[in-house]
Amino acid sequence: MTENLVVPLEVIERRIYLIRGQKVMLDQDLAELYGVTTGNLNLAVRRNKVRFPEDFMFQLSAAEMKSLLLQSARAKERGGRRTPPYAFTEQGVAMLSSVLKSQRAVLVNIVIMRAFVKLREMLSTHRDVLRKVEELERKYQRHDAQITAIFDAIRKLIETSPRPRRRIGFTTAPAKPGS
Repeated sequence: MTENLVVPLEVIERRIYLIRGQKVMLDQDLAELYGVTTGNLNLAVRRNKVRFPEDFMFQLSAAEMKSLLLQSARAKERGGRRTPPYAFTEQGVAMLSSVLKSQRAVLVNIVIMRAFVKLREMLSTHRDVLRKVEELERKYQRHDAQITAIFDAIRKLIETSPRPRRRIGFTTAPAKPGS
């Protein structure tokens, strides 16, 4: 049994959220992927609390839970939850595989780790592209300033103050009075 038959990578990627500036997965999604109930997953975590420090797992606030419901249009199942869900960071998900010792948990965990790595690579690629775009913008802003200076100099050359022009050709002296 390979990990690809357990859960497609795309399914996992859709269940990774950005909360508090961290990529996390929710306890209910992980429980579904591992084939256990949310209650049993959280019970295993409570029994091994020392393995899950705050940077591995945290509980969502009521506001975060409400925001998540609005973003993902999650339906409340059988009346909804009584407590906000737990969010597991990449390290927390990795630690779950040592707590949930089933074969399925191990295989699903491999796919989840690959999803986190793929997401990190995509973000890195996007950062590189963004950095290059910003460099181009700075470069062309300097060029814009230089081009503007050139146009200003040309305008100054064209808009010189008009000097009184001397007439070209034969001119007669003005007639003197009394002649």
